[in-house]
Amino acid sequence: MYTIYLVDDEINLNKMLVTYLEQEGYRVRSFADGASAQAAIKDEPDLWVLDIMLPDLDGFQLLKQIKATNANTPTIFISARDEDIDKIIGLEMGSDDYIAKPFLPRELVIRVKKLIDRVYGSKSNEHIEYGEYTIYPDKRLIKHQEDDIDLTSKEFDLLLLFLEHPGSALSREQILEGVWGHDYFGSDRVVDDLVRRLRKKLHRLELETLYGIGYRLVKP
Repeated sequence: MYTIYLVDDEINLNKMLVTYLEQEGYRVRSFADGASAQAAIKDEPDLWVLDIMLPDLDGFQLLKQIKATNANTPTIFISARDEDIDKIIGLEMGSDDYIAKPFLPRELVIRVKKLIDRVYGSKSNEHIEYGEYTIYPDKRLIKHQEDDIDLTSKEFDLLLLFLEHPGSALSREQILEGVWGHDYFGSDRVVDDLVRRLRKKLHRLELETLYGIGYRLVKP
């Protein structure tokens, strides 16, 4: 699962873009200012989406620091200023794409997918075998024999998290961070509810409850 860091100070647009990107299967962390994004550069996500105009540091400053940390990290600039000079400066500094506001969220999703495929290679045909299940992470698809199984976005994220750590005990706190992100605030009982729903849909998934700890996926 690819991780995208999104920086935009327009809160409503920020939330909308996060929703669209998460629905495509990306793990997204969002920022509303340059300073908080700057502190997260060391995380080295798979892709950055940067607004040029921010209340403190601008997108150009962030891009310079991102490229200094890892010159190969792909980035997409977004800006309300549809000016050729912004696009030229961004591309000269190493940005991979530029999109001017206003734009449809779906357009950003398409550009993100094309850029990730170009940089990391298309993985649409890669799959994971678990018992009688075949899971296609990039397509967000799971099959049991010839039948498709419908999972919600969070159910699929949880399944992938377990598949990434087969045989390992995962605490509720680890699952919360892995599925909802470290910014989640709320009860960890949502984990139990999500696990219950996943078990109901995937009867042959060997998922153990570790009382007082969390859960573990048995290796196939």
